[in-house]
Amino acid sequence: MSAGQLRAWAELLRLPALFTVPGDALAGAAAVGARPGRGTFLAIGSSLCLYEAGMALNDWADRAEDAVDRPHRPIPSGRVRPAAALAAAGATTAAGVALAFRANRTTGLIGTALAATVWAYDLRLKHTVAGPVAMGAARGLDLLMGATAGQARGGRTARTADRSRTAPAAGEGTRFHGPRPLRAAAPHALTLAAHTTAVTTVSRNETTGGGAGAAAAALLTTAALTTALLKPPAGRGAAAPLGLPGPTAYAVTTARPLLHATLNPSPPLTQRAVGAGIRAMIPLQAALAAKSGAPGTALITAALAPLARRFAKKVSVT
Repeated sequence: MSAGQLRAWAELLRLPALFTVPGDALAGAAAVGARPGRGTFLAIGSSLCLYEAGMALNDWADRAEDAVDRPHRPIPSGRVRPAAALAAAGATTAAGVALAFRANRTTGLIGTALAATVWAYDLRLKHTVAGPVAMGAARGLDLLMGATAGQARGGRTARTADRSRTAPAAGEGTRFHGPRPLRAAAPHALTLAAHTTAVTTVSRNETTGGGAGAAAAALLTTAALTTALLKPPAGRGAAAPLGLPGPTAYAVTTARPLLHATLNPSPPLTQRAVGAGIRAMIPLQAALAAKSGAPGTALITAALAPLARRFAKKVSVT
C-alpha cells in the first residue's frame, strides 16, 4: 500500500480520534473499582474496532452527500473505493463483537448492542432527531463494556473468581456480579452520553453553519457536567487531587470553541468546536476515573490527550 493510500485510510478512519476511545473502557473499569486487566484490554480492542467500523460506514453511507459538501474526503475523491470502505466496516464490526465476547457474555451482549447502534446510526438515524441520542448511547455502551469486562465468565469479577470463598474486604470495589456493574457505572455512562449527544448535535451544522442554538446548548451541557464533576467524590479513597484538573481541562478544551461557534456559527468555527468536543472526551474520561478513586487510571487516560492533539494536526478528527 502506497503512502497516499495509507493517508486516505487514515483520513477515512479518523485515526487521531482513536485516542479518545480507550478511556471509555478505563473509566468503566474505574467506576466499578476494578483494576485494568485482560478483560479491560479486550473491551478496549472491541471499542477500537467498533469505532473504526462506524467511521468507515459513516463515509460509505454519506458518499453522495460528501461528493457535494466534502469532495476531498477519501471516497468521493476516489482514493478509497466504496466497496472497500463497506468491507472494512463489516470486518471491524465482526472483530469488535468477537473481542467483546472474549471478555465474557455480558460484555459481548453489550458489544453487540453497541455494534447495532453504530450501524443504525450511520444507515438510518443520523439525519433524524434520534441521531445525536443514538451516538450518545453508543459512547455510554462503550463505557459499560469496560465496566463489565472484568467479570469472569461465570458472572463474577476476575479478581473474585479465584477467591469466591473469601469474605469481601471492607471497601473493596471489584466484587460486583450480575447487573451490579451496570448500575455502578450507569452515572458515568450517562455523563459520556450527554457530552456526546451535545457534540453530535453541533456536528450537524459542520458544513452549513448556522447552528448557534446547538452550540449554545452544548456549552450549557459542558457547564453542567463540569459542575457535577467538580463536586467532591462521595466514596472513600476517591482521588480528590485529580478531581479538579480533569474537569478543568475538559471545560477549557470545549468551552472556548463552543462559545465562538455560538457567537459566529460559521462552518470553520463549528468544525473547530466539534473537533474540540471530540478531543475533550479524554479529559472527561480522566475526570470520571479520578472521581471513581482511580488516580492511576486517570493519569494513563489523560496521557492520551497530547497524542490526540499531535496527530490531529496531521489528520482531521471530523
